[in-house]
Order: sequence, then structure tokens, then C-alpha cells
Amino acid sequence: MRSENIPDYAFGGLHHVQLAIPPGSEDLCRQFWGDVLDMTELEKPPVLAARGGCWFRGGDLEVHLGVEEDFSPARKAHPGILVRDLQALAKRLEACGHEVTWDDNFPGHDRCYAFDKLGNRLEFLEPKRAS
Repeated sequence: MRSENIPDYAFGGLHHVQLAIPPGSEDLCRQFWGDVLDMTELEKPPVLAARGGCWFRGGDLEVHLGVEEDFSPARKAHPGILVRDLQALAKRLEACGHEVTWDDNFPGHDRCYAFDKLGNRLEFLEPKRAS
């Protein structure tokens, strides 16, 4: 339902997406987000670093991986990550042992799914080029 009032705020995109990880899995995250996806690990502020987890950035995307004691991988919920050259990313994922599942049911985009080393579902999309 849309309000009749015009809001005083505007959305400007996402600062980051957070995914849950089990305690002690930071090295697996570094292997996937750092080594496989070639994202840069960020230094967490000390007060947050004490909680565990790790943060990564690639382009305008920031991913925060936070420790959850009763971890259960997100098998349905997922971030939808925009990518330039989706085919190259899919080849990279497969070369590193991650199965890629293609799905052509999202109008105007090529997309595929993969799972990180902890079983979290990830969606990668690229707008289709105009023919």
C-alpha cells in the first residue's frame, strides 16, 4: 500500500548484505569470497572483530559474514548480486569446484545460482544486452 504523503527520505542502494556463518569458518569464507571470487577482505572495526566473522568488498558490493551460533545455511533466501561478465564468473566458480545452476526465468537478465562453501545460496545476475 502506497502512502499519499511524499516521504522525506530516499533509498540509495545497499551498503552491504550480511550472511550467517558458523563459528570458526572464517578461513572457508576467505577461500570462497577472497580466493574464488577475488574480493578484498576488509578490516573490521575492533569492537565488531571481537565477534568473529569477516567482511569483503568487490566493486560496489560489500558482503559481511557474521557468526551465528545456531548456523543454518540460507538455502532459499539469498542476495541477488549484479555482475559484469556473468559467463566468466560462472566459469571461475566451476573451475574452483562450485556447481553453477542457470535459470532463465528472470526477464531482462541472465542469471545463475551457486552456493558458498557453507551452503549459503547466491544469485548472480547480469542485465541482457539489447539486440
